[in-house]
Amino acid sequence: MLEITDLKKSFAEPSGARVDILHIPSFRMTAGEQVVLRGESGCGKTTLLHTISGLVRIDSGSIQLDGVELTRFSESARDRIRAAKLGYVFQTFNLLPAFTAFENVKLGMTFSRKSVDTARAVELLEKVGLKDRLHYLPKQLSVGQQQRVAVARALANKPRLLLADEPTANVDPANQSRIIQLIRDVCTDEAVAILLVTHSDDVAKQFARVERFEALNLVSKQTTAPESEL
Repeated sequence: MLEITDLKKSFAEPSGARVDILHIPSFRMTAGEQVVLRGESGCGKTTLLHTISGLVRIDSGSIQLDGVELTRFSESARDRIRAAKLGYVFQTFNLLPAFTAFENVKLGMTFSRKSVDTARAVELLEKVGLKDRLHYLPKQLSVGQQQRVAVARALANKPRLLLADEPTANVDPANQSRIIQLIRDVCTDEAVAILLVTHSDDVAKQFARVERFEALNLVSKQTTAPESEL
């Protein structure tokens, strides 16, 4: 389902010098598989998710989703593919503060070419346990509830793959396990694969397949990634 081959990515320093961030010789996932990439902050995990989603272009290599080479498309085409086939749960949730939980999930549908399905928005919020919070603004929700809205929004377009970037980073320890189990359960129900990155051993141990990021990435683990990775 997801196949990465000889992926390389570097960034330019202010001096103009290039700093290597990623060199992933090979990584594969099957349809519906749930995988954790475990690694310390600053090792390039977020950058990898950005390259898979098309938010960041790679220098060379191959990223295939369902046999389609993602790197050959234009930016606008990558945007369409991301909206149709990928869901993304960010560390900081990225909910629009002036929109209710229901409206935030519906908004996720507007980026694809599919029509907005209000019934599905309600269904997803019910699946994440927010049936009675549909019309609450983010500021009226707890941090854990905001993360649930973010998960529902990421699944709005029935993606093939959910990318989750440290999804419990802003959730208190008591709720971390619950959030991860919720993500796993909903994705299993929706037949969506998960690629989740984390630095937490507690999160990683909830998954059957855990890959150590430093073992996948040939770039030295001492290399410092851009600030967005820290």
